Amino acid sequence: MNKKINDFVVFCMEVYKAEKNISGKEVYELFEKYGVLKYLQDGYDMLHTQGDKWLINDIDKFLEVRGYKD
Repeated sequence: MNKKINDFVVFCMEVYKAEKNISGKEVYELFEKYGVLKYLQDGYDMLHTQGDKWLINDIDKFLEVRGYKD
């Protein structure tokens, strides 16, 4: 994976972790199970231009569409 994309995915995980007050392991498992990691990697070109709050909301919507209930 490209370093820029990897850094972006890690950034998203850290922001999401802080916002939801969950562990890094929990974020990774959640993102892996519901395809968020692939979504962030594949959508990097558009997603990396967005702000923290927008990304959190987008990830929440992505998870919701895939059946996740927090």
